[in-house]
Amino acid sequence: MAKFYFYYSAMNAGKTTTLLQSEYNYRERGMETLLFTPVFDNRLAKGKIASRIGLNRDAHTFDESLDFFKEVQNYKTRSKKLSCVLVDEGHFLKKRQVEQLARVVDELSIPVLTYGLRTDFLGEPFEGSRYLLAWADNLVEIKTICHCGRKAIMNLRVDSEGNQVFEGEQIEIGGNERYVSMCRKHFLNPVETKVRQIS
Repeated sequence: MAKFYFYYSAMNAGKTTTLLQSEYNYRERGMETLLFTPVFDNRLAKGKIASRIGLNRDAHTFDESLDFFKEVQNYKTRSKKLSCVLVDEGHFLKKRQVEQLARVVDELSIPVLTYGLRTDFLGEPFEGSRYLLAWADNLVEIKTICHCGRKAIMNLRVDSEGNQVFEGEQIEIGGNERYVSMCRKHFLNPVETKVRQIS
C-alpha cells in the first residue's frame, strides 16, 4: 500500500542526501521515479537536486501554480514504471499541493516522499510543513546537532558577520553561509549564539 512520507529536520542534516539515496534505491531495482525541486532553488542549477556531499540529480521544478496530481497523473500515462514521487524542499509547498500529493498516494497508489524543514529562521512553521506534519502517513525526523551537542531543531539565519537575523523574507535560499542549525536554547539566546559563531 502506497504511503505519504514527510522527512523533516533542521538545516544541514542530510535531507537531500537521504532523498537521493532513496531515489537511487528505486532506480537500482529498475523502478522509475519522479523528482521535484522548487523552481527558485538554483544553488547548483535550476532543476537540479544537489546535496552538500556532491550527489545530484535532475528534477522537475515546481512553483505554487503546479498541480502535482495532474502532473503525476499525466506522467504515469506515459510511463507505466513510475514507482515513487520525491519532493525536495517540501516546506515550500502550498496547502493545496500537499492535498494533491496526498491524492497521488490515495488515488494513484504511488508513494510520495517529501523532505523539508518544519520552521523558518524565526521559528515560524512553513505552510507546506504544517500540512505535511498533519496529513502525512509517516513522519521521519532526520537528526543533526547544535554546536553544543544537543539535538538541533531550529534554523538560525545569520548575516555575513555571524549575527542572528530577525527580519526578512521567509524564503531566502542559502546554505552554510546563511543558516546554522541550533538547539532551541541557543536559538533563543542570540548573544551566546553570536559568541559561539565567532569562536
